Amino acid sequence: MDTACRYGTIQVSDTGPGLPALDPVIHAQPRLRITVALAALGEDDMLTFPRLQELVGMTAGNLATHLRKLEDAGYLMMTKSFRRRSPVTYLALTPLGRRALKDYTAAVRRLLAVPGPDPANHDIDNRAKEEKLR
Repeated sequence: MDTACRYGTIQVSDTGPGLPALDPVIHAQPRLRITVALAALGEDDMLTFPRLQELVGMTAGNLATHLRKLEDAGYLMMTKSFRRRSPVTYLALTPLGRRALKDYTAAVRRLLAVPGPDPANHDIDNRAKEEKLR
């Protein structure tokens, strides 16, 4: 399934009938960490590249690669500037990026709410059934 964004279209994974689709741009674990870290900022706040790198625990090259994918999807705004003659890169989520994260978390919640056996109670249920059989 294709979804339109500011820079064109992105492929959204279709998980079948009745199950919500998860945005593959955000679903990759490193990009999810980046998106969540940036979402914690206020809408008008920005984070520097080194601070984000420290927060998400990624190498500069790996972080830059994932930032580019988020930027290409229109989820990230990157502003390059100078501070005391040194280049500095500021990062923030765009309104589209904040909306994409909100939609992603809602889809994950719906996915987790799909009726079925609760894996957390699986052992408890099995023990209860075994005791009834005794």
